[in-house]
Amino acid sequence: TRPGARSENTHIYINRIAKLEKLALSFKGVAKVYAIQAGRDLRVIVNPHEISDNDAVILARDISQKIENELQYPGQVRVSVIRETRSVEYAH
Repeated sequence: TRPGARSENTHIYINRIAKLEKLALSFKGVAKVYAIQAGRDLRVIVNPHEISDNDAVILARDISQKIENELQYPGQVRVSVIRETRSVEYAH
C-alpha cells in the first residue's frame, strides 16, 4: 500500500460518520445522535416533549430517506429513534 493510505481511509470514515450524525441532527426534536457499528447503525435520541411516539416512527423514516437521497453509503444504515421518558420518586 502507498504511504498515508490508511490515514486517508480513516479520514473518509470519520467524515462519513460526521455527515450521518449532522444529517440526523438537522431534524427538529433531535437531541443527540450516535453513529455506531462503523456507521451502519444510527441511534437518534429525541426530546420526548417535542416528539410523540407516532412522530418517532415518521422521523425514523424521514431520516432514512434523507440518508438515501443525500449520502453515498455502502450497504444499509439502520436508523433507531429513541424516545424515552423517566419518572423518579424518592421514598423517605
